[in-house]
Formats: sequence, C-alpha cells, structure tokens
Amino acid sequence: MDKLKAQGWFELFTNTQMGCSQPNVAEFYANVSLSEGVLSSTVNGVLIEVDAQALGVILGVPAIGFDLYVRKDKSLLSKARLLELAQQLSQQPGLKSP
Repeated sequence: MDKLKAQGWFELFTNTQMGCSQPNVAEFYANVSLSEGVLSSTVNGVLIEVDAQALGVILGVPAIGFDLYVRKDKSLLSKARLLELAQQLSQQPGLKSP
C-alpha cells in the first residue's frame, strides 16, 4: 500500500465507487500490446488505443516515468536485475529468463 501511495496510484486501487469489471480488466490485459508509445487492446470487440499521458488522465494517476517501464532498450538494468524484476512481476520465482 505504501508503494501505491508513493506512486500516486492508491486511490485507483482502493476507490470502491469507481466500479470495475474484473473480466473486462482481464480481457484488456490479455489483449494488450504496446507499439511506438501507444497502448492498444480490445475489450468486448472494441479497440482501445491510448498513450501513457492519456491513460494517466483517464485513470487519474501519474504517468510520469511510464516510458521507462516499456522502453525496448533495457540496457540500464543488468541481466540479473531484469531477471529479478521479471520474477517479481510475473510472480514466478523459478523463472530462468526475463
């Protein structure tokens, strides 16, 4: 929770009045792709395309630094750190490759 607060995302995950369809969120993430800074996905057959700034506005959360998460050049991080992050994000501690 502290990390969500520090990133400015706490309200998004704790506001029960916002309403969120879990199946739609799962479909969004299952179909998501990123190309040239544009996030694309389909939900219920509807194409959704937004960039980081627009998504931040829509969700009411900060988007600063998003480009660092999705950049193709990961040379800023060591291979060991990339593997560690991949293991944590995927919740697969036995993952052998990022």
